[in-house]
Order: sequence, then structure tokens, then C-alpha cells
Amino acid sequence: MATRIITSRHVFDGLGDRTRPAAVVVDGDRIVAVVDPDHAHLYQDSSTQVEDWGDAFVCAGLHDAHQHVFHSALFPSALAMEYCGTSEADCAARMYDFAKDRPWGTWALSHGWRDMLWDPPIAPTRLSLDAYFPTTPAAMYSGDSHTLWLNTCAMRELGIDEDTELPAGGSFDRDGDGRLTGVFREGAGMYYVARVLESLPREQLRQVFRDWLHELNRRGVTSVCDMGLSAIPGCDAVLDDVWSDLDAAGELTVRGHLFPTLPLDGDLSRIERLQSELTGPMLRAPGVKQFFDGVSSAHTAWLLEPYANPRFPGDCGHPAIPAEQMRSIVLKAAEAGIAVRIHTIGDAAVHEGVSIFEEAKGRFGAPAQGRNCLEHIENLERADVARMRDAAVVASVQPQHIVIDVTQPARDLGEGRASFMWPFRTYLDSGVPMAFGTDAPCVPCDPAAIVHDAVTRRDASGDPAGGWLPEQRVSAAEAVRALTLGGAVAVGRERELGTLEPGRLADLVVIDRNPLSENPDALHGAHVLATYVGGRKVFDGV
Repeated sequence: MATRIITSRHVFDGLGDRTRPAAVVVDGDRIVAVVDPDHAHLYQDSSTQVEDWGDAFVCAGLHDAHQHVFHSALFPSALAMEYCGTSEADCAARMYDFAKDRPWGTWALSHGWRDMLWDPPIAPTRLSLDAYFPTTPAAMYSGDSHTLWLNTCAMRELGIDEDTELPAGGSFDRDGDGRLTGVFREGAGMYYVARVLESLPREQLRQVFRDWLHELNRRGVTSVCDMGLSAIPGCDAVLDDVWSDLDAAGELTVRGHLFPTLPLDGDLSRIERLQSELTGPMLRAPGVKQFFDGVSSAHTAWLLEPYANPRFPGDCGHPAIPAEQMRSIVLKAAEAGIAVRIHTIGDAAVHEGVSIFEEAKGRFGAPAQGRNCLEHIENLERADVARMRDAAVVASVQPQHIVIDVTQPARDLGEGRASFMWPFRTYLDSGVPMAFGTDAPCVPCDPAAIVHDAVTRRDASGDPAGGWLPEQRVSAAEAVRALTLGGAVAVGRERELGTLEPGRLADLVVIDRNPLSENPDALHGAHVLATYVGGRKVFDGV
């Protein structure tokens, strides 16, 4: 007999494009049947828990396919501030208000500033932070998580001076006199933010993780891909020890899929250890992550042709590491059967990434766990879509990125390249699987916004009217599938997760609004009523 039966008039099993009245029959941690509600009694005895959710929407648990879990957990906590701000001065003042009562010597931490959205849109310097924090170290991480802004005291704490060697894949901003401004980009920012955060006590971090995992459950998330955030080994913010501690204690309420950084020397010892150790249902390490470029708003995305607003002649951005080095380390991983997920935003990075995965597939076949993925893929050549399909590459994309600033692509890339951006419809029509995620904390972990933005290609205020590049919109059913089954495909667990079918793990979410029939704009007010992981209710929102 079943341990739990969940019924609704609007069950979306993920196999088609409609909901139907159904009873999801669960025994232990698995779904054993999905039947007409009138037949549910056949699986029921006095010990079975039966929950009828009426007209609520029931689907497989949501899978955030690209999240930086440590930073996502940290910045909403009491240890750090999340704030974009309207200007450099505004951010510095808000940081002071947040940190002024903290113990002396404690780091003042924040995330979220985006100078391209400020007035004026210019990079900050340490001087504004020094005015508020002359003796306290302050570290402010940008909203896109590619740039770190430090005050002088923080630079001193980290041992940074004018002669400090540049970390691999990074850059230091300097003023007109050649002096460090306190802004550290790409690999440099990622390296030093990891140095700041690694000093936090482990028990404090475990509690931050617990709180965040429960918050994810509140949002309907049952699985997450924890992605490396640095090209520097040991500084990638994938805290496998914290994950393992929580798993051993039976405290995980979200399935974790870890993707630590692939070292530049191709050393596979860490991922091979994690894959041998993490084999349970709650925690796996399907593969590794690496960076091929940066972001186009900072002109660090790698382009085939120069930016429309070049900062110097021939400004095409640049690869984070040489293409031949990326090829070498990815092929080494492929030979060992290890999946790789490559950060590629510019069309040159995408093109070279596809070429590397084509070679990997031809020489070594499919990875043992998971799938090779390109992450973000903001602009690309149209011909590379078919190449992605043929190379069995998953497009791991984040719909919320579309509406951060819809004017930015044309400004930086020109109208021609900006006319083919985040091409979700083209992916699906061409047979390229999509996995939706958030890239939190770069944007909020908001599954309702993911679906809304993919379906409308408009922000919450309704701009731009008609949607940006509306020909690339997808249906609500397709968006929900990319947010459930898409992540399962990316981690190689599509036979366990992502759909409501017999034999699948019983991860489900119940939502008060049906995204397949509601006006998409109404999704911003949707509430999760319940979340189940392995048949256990981990969130009750009633």
C-alpha cells in the first residue's frame, strides 16, 4: 500500500503540455503510480496519508540548474547585505548603515551592485568605501559576481599592494596614475572574494546552508546544481565539506549536484574523489565547471568581432584561458568520462566551446554522469545551434538574465548580434535540450520569474511591450519542463527526476496558480503550498 497519495485536478506530469486530474501514488521515496483520482483507493489503507489539493497545480520538483549556493545562502543572511544601489555613494552609505553596529574588525560584506545601472554608470573606487570604513575591511561583490570592490583596509588584510601578482584570468583596475582603484575583475575578483569568505566559521556556514535550503523548499526547489564560481582551484565556493556534513546528518532537504572548478592543469583528483564518495540519492558530483569568458556588459565576454562600443581598437573581449588550454583540460575530463559545464557568453566562446565538445563526443562518447553543458550562452552564431544539438550539448540558460537590461545587448553588441539573444524557441525547435536556472545570487532565485520571463520576455513591470525578441518565447509547459526535467537531464538523472512517472523519486511541488492557464503576469503572485522531497513534505505553506 502507498505511504502517501497526492491528488489534484491539475497535475502536470511533464510528459505532455496539459494538466489532468490525477493521483500521484507514493511508496517510500518513489512514485509507484499516477492514476485517475477515482482509482486512488486501490493503493490506500489506514496508514496512507492522502492530500487532496483541489485546483492547485502539481508538478515535479523544481530544479535550479545553475546556482552558486554558498553565495546565494550567504548574502540574504545576517552576515552580509544584498543591494544594487543607484550610485557608488549610495552603495557605500547603505553598507555603512548595514555594518556600523557589527563587532570591530568584522568584514563588511555585500553583493549586488551593478555600475551599468547607476547614475552615472561608472566603476567605483576604494575611496568612497574608505570614507566610511577607514579601519574596517569592506568587500562588495558585484551583482553579476564577476567584479569585487574593496576598500584600502580590505586590500591590506588580503596582502594586496601595487606589486601584487595578478591571479589567472583576472584584471586590476588602475587610475590615471597607474594605482590600484580597489576594483578587481573576473578571476581576480573571484579569487579574493573566496579568500574573504573562507575565514567564516564552518558551523556558521552550515547554519547558513540549512536556512537557505529551507528557503529553496519554500520556493518549490527540490534540486540544485551548485556551480563553481572561480577559475582558481580551491576558491570555487563549492563547499563539498558542508554539503557532505549536512548529508551525513540527514539534514539535506534539497538534492545537491556539485560542479567544482576544473583545474587549469587538468587535475581530476577532486572530482574523481567526490564522484566515488557522493553516490546517495541526495548528493552527487556529476561533473566540473570552467570559465571561457566573462560578461559582455564589462567587455570581458569573448566575441568574434569587436564590440559595437569598443573601449580600444579591436576590442573583442578575451578568453579567460587560451582556447587550446580549454580544449586540453576538457578532453582530459572527457577521456575520464567526466561531464564539463563551460561558462560561455560571447559568440567566440560559444563557438569554440561547441568545437571542443564536438571533439570530445567524437573521441570519447558521452560522459558517465550528466551531460556536457554550455552555461549562459547570451549571444551566438545561428549555425552553432545545430552544432550544439549534434554534439549533445545542453543549453543551461537563465531566463531572468534577459530582462536585467534589454538595452544593453544592442549598446554593446550592435543591433545585428542583439537580434539573436537567448534563443529559447530556436533551441527547442532545433532539438537542443534546455535546463533553466537562476545563476543566483546574480539574480534572485525566483522560479515564478523564470517561467514568466521565458514565456513573455518582459520584466515584472511589463517592459518591453510585446516582449524582447518575442519570436524566441516558449510556452508555459515548455518553461516548466526546462525548470524540472531540464535540470535532471543536465545532471544525468532524467530517469529519476523531472517528471511524475512510476519509478521516479517522489519530488513534487504544489503551487496555488496554474502557469499553463493563468495570465503569465499573475505568476509573480504565485505561492508554493507544499514541497515534497523523496515523498517527505519539507515545506507546508498552508
